[in-house]
Amino acid sequence: MVDRLEQSKALAGEARLAILGWLAESDRHFGHQATGAPSEIGVCVTLIAEKLEMAQPTVSRHLELLRRAGFLSVNKIGRWSYFRRNEAAIEDYKRWIDEHL
Repeated sequence: MVDRLEQSKALAGEARLAILGWLAESDRHFGHQATGAPSEIGVCVTLIAEKLEMAQPTVSRHLELLRRAGFLSVNKIGRWSYFRRNEAAIEDYKRWIDEHL
């Protein structure tokens, strides 16, 4: 069962909203990623941390909140983690908001 409260809390932060916005256009915002196309493999935590101008552990916490809420998926390649939006979960949340507000 989807925890709507956890999802709502995950969206209650400027950094997390910025991450979701950037990942919606990942090739535009992170096209300089050397390991592969962001739209295909996701975006490396390091690049997200650089864009946010935050320490990597802080960014990892934001990413984990979004992942637990279902809004992000993670792709592990070697020791690196690459994040991308889970569009189905985001659309489901939007429908739920529309039905309940």
